[in-house]
Amino acid sequence: MSERKRILIVGGVAGGASVAARARRLSEDAEIVIFERGEHVSFANCGLPYHIGEVIPNRESLLIQTPESMTSRFAIDVRTRCEVVSINPKAHSILARNLDSGAETTEAYDKLILSPGAAPVAPPISGVNLSGVHTLRNIADMDAIKRVVDEDAPQRAVVVGGGYIGLEMTEALRLRGLEVTLVELADQVFIAADGEMVAPIHQQLELHGVDLRLGVSVSAIETAGEKLRVAVSTGESIECGLVIMAVGVRPEIALVREAGLDIGQTGGIAVDEHMQTSDPDIFAVGDAVEVTGFVDGGKTLIPLAGPANRQGRIAADNIFDRPSVYRDTQGTAICKVFDLAIGMTGLSEKSLVKSGLNYEKIYIHPASHAGYYPGAAPMSVKLLFDPNDGRILGAQCVGSDGVDKRIDVLAVAIRAGLTVQQLQDLELSYAPPYGSAKDAVNYAGFVASNVLSGDVKLCHTPDLIDPRGDQVLLDVRTIAEVDAAAIDHAVNIPLDDLRGRLAELPRDKELLVFCAVGLRGYLACRILSQNGFACRNLTGGYKTYQAVMTLRS
Repeated sequence: MSERKRILIVGGVAGGASVAARARRLSEDAEIVIFERGEHVSFANCGLPYHIGEVIPNRESLLIQTPESMTSRFAIDVRTRCEVVSINPKAHSILARNLDSGAETTEAYDKLILSPGAAPVAPPISGVNLSGVHTLRNIADMDAIKRVVDEDAPQRAVVVGGGYIGLEMTEALRLRGLEVTLVELADQVFIAADGEMVAPIHQQLELHGVDLRLGVSVSAIETAGEKLRVAVSTGESIECGLVIMAVGVRPEIALVREAGLDIGQTGGIAVDEHMQTSDPDIFAVGDAVEVTGFVDGGKTLIPLAGPANRQGRIAADNIFDRPSVYRDTQGTAICKVFDLAIGMTGLSEKSLVKSGLNYEKIYIHPASHAGYYPGAAPMSVKLLFDPNDGRILGAQCVGSDGVDKRIDVLAVAIRAGLTVQQLQDLELSYAPPYGSAKDAVNYAGFVASNVLSGDVKLCHTPDLIDPRGDQVLLDVRTIAEVDAAAIDHAVNIPLDDLRGRLAELPRDKELLVFCAVGLRGYLACRILSQNGFACRNLTGGYKTYQAVMTLRS
C-alpha cells in the first residue's frame, strides 16, 4: 500500500486534471483536492471557438469531466469557484477563498501542483475593458461571446490578433455570417510559422471575405451609440458590434512569484525535468511553465494542450517516486483556417536565425495523394536541416489535405533524431486515395539529401531578387508558363530544349535556375553541372518565389 499523501492541485483543465487522474491511478490512498476558480474543472478549451461557430453544436460536448464525474469516478475532491490566493511553502499550506461566499480556509499539503495556465494579454489600449470587448479563455468567455452573436446579431466583428485564437474566432464568426476585420500588428498571421508558408493562409482569409489588416495596430476602442468604434494605426475607424482581443497569452505567475518560487528567464515558472519547482514539494505544469526547446535547448513558452497533459502525468509519477522525465517541447502544432491547415514542428527559420544555429532549407510542393486519383490537393512543405549532418531542425506544411499526417511523421522524425537521409527510407502507408508511392515526407528527404550529397546547390528568393553581376537567371519553364508570370531579366530556355541550347549560356557566370516548383530546375542543374556550368537551383521554384514576394508587397 502506497504512502498516504495530501495532494493539492491549483487549477484544472489539461494540466491539473491530468495530474489528479494520474495520481489517483497510482494511489487509492492519496487525498487529492483540485481548486479551480472557474465553474468548470476540465473542459476542451481548444474547442471553444468551434462551439461559437456552431461546428460543435452541443455545449456539453466540451465538458470533459465535471466535478461530479471526477468525484464519482476518481474520488477526487473538486472545489470549483474556489481561488487559491496565497501559498506558504514553509508551512506547506495554501489559503483558498470561496468566490461565492468569500469564506477563506487554510489547507495543508504534502505535495502541491500548480496549473494556473496563461491569461490573455490585455494590451494598453483605451477602451479594452468596455463591455463589448471580449477575450476567450474559458467556458464563461465562450458563453458570453456566443450570447452576443446569438441575441444581438452584430453585423461586424473586429478580431485583434492573428494567432490560434484569432484565426479560429475569425473563421467561427464568418461561419455565423458576421463581417470580420482581422487586425494583426505583424506582417503575417500565425506568427510562429515563417511568412512565405503563411502566404496561402492570407489568401484563404481574403477568399472567405475576411478584411485582413496586416501591419496594423489598434490605438483605441470607444462606444459609438450601441456599437463600438475601433481606431487603428492607419487613421481609420471600424464600427462593429463585437471585438475579440486575441493578442496572445502570458503565464499567470503572480501567486508563484509571491510564494518566492523561481521564475524562468522567459517569465514562466521555472521547473526541472521532473516538473519540480525550486521548492521540492511543489510542482508546476501546463501553460504557465517555462520549457526547454527540444531542438536548440533554449528556454521558451509553448502553451499547448499536448505538453500540458504529458507534464501532468510526469508530475504525478514523480510525486509517487516513479522517476519520470519531461523530454522537452518541440512545438508541434496545427491550425485550421477555413479550407486550409497549417502545421509545424521543431524550429522555424526565424527561430533558427535567432538561435544562431546553422541551417539549410528546401521547399517542395507535392500533391496530398496520387495525382491521378480524384481529389488530390496541392501542399507546400518546408524542411529545415543541419547542412553538416542532415539533422532535421524543423518542418512546416500548408494545404487542404494531409497536412497533419506529414507534420506528425516529421515530428516523430525530429524526436527520434533522424536525418534527412533517413527520411528517404521511411516506409509509409500508400494507396492512391491516401498518398503517393514516394510520399511527401520521402520526397522532402530526397531533395534535402541531394543537397547534402552535392548533387545540387541551392539558391533562394533573395538571390533572384538581387543577383550579382556574375550571375544570370535561367527560367526552364515552358514559354506558356513564362507568358503567364515571369521574373524580370531571366533567360528562358525550357528544360526539354536545354541540351540543344547550352551554347547560348555563359560559362563565366553562375546560373540561378528556376522552374515552377523545383523539380525541373533540379534536372536542369544536373544537366548543366555535368556540362561544366556553375549553377544553383531555386528550391521550391517560382511558387515559393511568389509566396515570398507576396509577403514583401
